[in-house]
Amino acid sequence: METPTPQDVSFFEKARNWISNSITLRLFTIGILILIMLIPVSMIEDLIRERQYRQSDAQNEISSTWGHPQTITGPVLSVPYTIYNKVYEKEGSDKFKLVPATQYVHFLPENLKMDGNIQPEVRYRGIFEAIVYESDVEISGNFFFPDVSNWEQKDFFRWDEAFVSVGISDLRSIQEDVKIMWENQQQSFEPGIPSYDVMASGIHVKVNIAPFIAENKKDYPFKMNFKFNGSNYIKFTPIGKTTDVFLNSPWPTPSFDGAFLPDKREVSKKGFAAHWNILNLNRSYPQYFIGSTSGIGESAFGVSLMLPVDQYQKSMRAAKYAVLFITLTFMVFFFIQIINKVRIHPIQYILVGFALCIFYTLLISLSEHMHFGVAYLIAAISIVLLTSFYAQGTFKNTKLSFMLAGIMGILYGFIFSIIQLEDYALLVGSIGLFIALAVLMFITRNIQWYSNK
Repeated sequence: METPTPQDVSFFEKARNWISNSITLRLFTIGILILIMLIPVSMIEDLIRERQYRQSDAQNEISSTWGHPQTITGPVLSVPYTIYNKVYEKEGSDKFKLVPATQYVHFLPENLKMDGNIQPEVRYRGIFEAIVYESDVEISGNFFFPDVSNWEQKDFFRWDEAFVSVGISDLRSIQEDVKIMWENQQQSFEPGIPSYDVMASGIHVKVNIAPFIAENKKDYPFKMNFKFNGSNYIKFTPIGKTTDVFLNSPWPTPSFDGAFLPDKREVSKKGFAAHWNILNLNRSYPQYFIGSTSGIGESAFGVSLMLPVDQYQKSMRAAKYAVLFITLTFMVFFFIQIINKVRIHPIQYILVGFALCIFYTLLISLSEHMHFGVAYLIAAISIVLLTSFYAQGTFKNTKLSFMLAGIMGILYGFIFSIIQLEDYALLVGSIGLFIALAVLMFITRNIQWYSNK
């Protein structure tokens, strides 16, 4: 058996010393460990998405029994008329017969006013919340007929079969019989709609306007009131030549969305009040048309009743910074290691990394049962204490352990401030990273990076 030469022993000792003391190798190892930490971080993000899906399923279950989000369209006055289509006996033949078919001309209101009150309520399915509401909407206005004497279809209009229809997304949620005041007479609506040109679902009432057309009557006022349930949001379509919508509710966190924002709004802890005033010039469809037209659904506007805190959205935003947090924490350990000459094994880095990942599972589970801020505080304190106690056993230095706990506390506070400041998150984050880099450069300005000591 050959005995190692002094040259071989010297080589192995140098290699061992380089592995033990090389700063470059330590940084490379830390980089590999950070990449390994991407695996649990991605699993945490998948967990948050899975909880979001479960919340969405629970909300859909509640909506399916209470009432889906509602979009109100109408009222629309529709008049059927007869057209005759040529139907040839066979291809290439000159013989044909006229087959009658029905089309509709639709008239939109001249003035439309909607005054609605929304009474929200939070319902639960397990631990998940959903917002539902009861709405009471009063609709009034008038139809104004244009001069149809020059229309080629005027002789085929069936004025005695005219009807008024109102579109509503979920008919099951209507709570009371809906009646309309039309020409000083109160009439009840019937389920369904004879024509799907303007709306996909709704209710209708027949209004015989043939006698009034004979008198050349142009103006037809109307008024109705109906109550219905819904969830998440309520929207309206501005089909009036002038559309005024007033909404009020005790819900304190509304989100106004759709094609138009309110002209006036007041939002406080006691609720909100909003007013929309929309002209026909603000939309792309006319006041009367034959058949279907485009753009009615796209012009809808309204309000969404938002939950004050969406813990999953905030948890996901916190998880987006997980790699940054792990990197900064590892760098703190690294500089403690080289400045104070403390030996830290890669396994210890991995255990600290797993502890930092556990923070997010604690945050998700706790925030489902308490306020997000309280959950964040409890999770952060738990991980800071766990990591600092572990560091005490590693560093054998109480001062360094307290310093680590303070730095981690500052980092958790920094991340929390970024989560809260949605609009200014980039600004605050950039300033915070600049300060962190400046402090890091100041602390390490005297380190001899090429030295093994």
